[in-house]
Amino acid sequence: MKFLDQAKIYVRSGDGGDGVTAFRREKYIEFGGPDGGNGGRGGDIIFEAVPNLNTLIDFRYTQHFRARKGGNGAGSDRTGAASPPVIIKVPIGTQIMDDDRETLLADLDVAGKRVTLCRGGDGGFGNANYKSSTNRAPRRSDKGWPGEERWVWLRLKLIADVGLVGMPNAGKSTFLSVVSAARPKIADYPFTTLHPQLGVVRLSMTEEFVVADIPGLIEGAHEGTGLGDRFLGHVERCAVLLHLVDGAAGNVVDTWRTIRHELAAYGGGLAEKPEIIALNKSDAMTPREASARRAALQKASGAPVLLISAATRQGVPELLRLLQNTVTAARRDDAEAQS
Repeated sequence: MKFLDQAKIYVRSGDGGDGVTAFRREKYIEFGGPDGGNGGRGGDIIFEAVPNLNTLIDFRYTQHFRARKGGNGAGSDRTGAASPPVIIKVPIGTQIMDDDRETLLADLDVAGKRVTLCRGGDGGFGNANYKSSTNRAPRRSDKGWPGEERWVWLRLKLIADVGLVGMPNAGKSTFLSVVSAARPKIADYPFTTLHPQLGVVRLSMTEEFVVADIPGLIEGAHEGTGLGDRFLGHVERCAVLLHLVDGAAGNVVDTWRTIRHELAAYGGGLAEKPEIIALNKSDAMTPREASARRAALQKASGAPVLLISAATRQGVPELLRLLQNTVTAARRDDAEAQS
């Protein structure tokens, strides 16, 4: 199934039903009077986040969603039937943006969360509604109110605890395949990963976290170079970023600074997120090279650097424990903030 994280769709709620003009006419009743009923309410457009979806591919084939019009009123003071809502199911983490792609209308970040984007029109009044002491036989009835319509953009941001960032061929896909059951494509050429990948890491029966691997970044990604930075939105919700640096490439400091610059240029608070730096591919370096490059990266970043090899799992258990502790602390802080 193809991964799709953006889609543009048209939604329109239902018009309200029309009120009617009617009079009661029955045998042996001399003065029947008005009894035209009101129209029914039009259907709403409702978005709902569901856990069994992970892509917006369904909206490539269906882009128009319209709710039905409410039923018209009838004689004997009968109100028209209200139309059922149209419920559009989207993956958890979907944002609904206005047509300008900047105004956020809703953020469905929790399973079961719902938002009514377009409300159905109210039904029109029948002539029985206008009966008064001075107007005993009104012949006025109203049309139903029109529904709402708009074009919106759906943007999916994956829900993950840890975001993998780094240059192409830094070993992110290999790392994900080693620590989780995910099976991303792995090859010895740049941009092997073309779409974000998710993997669940389980350290014990009670400890687990979700890792998101996005396509690699290169210099100028915020200007559209390479695959650009559009996939960085998938790590905006992460509690921590895992920055993998290819130790075998040599210029580890320049590589680290390039990615940091792209994160800052993208915005979204990514540059301020906690970052864990891991120097990958230790199996492809001599001990002297590994020590020198690790020391240089620690001096440039001002933070500790872990030395790992995703291929041989050297240093991976220690890295996973550090990630789990960071994610657990972030979850605890979020729970305290919400309480």
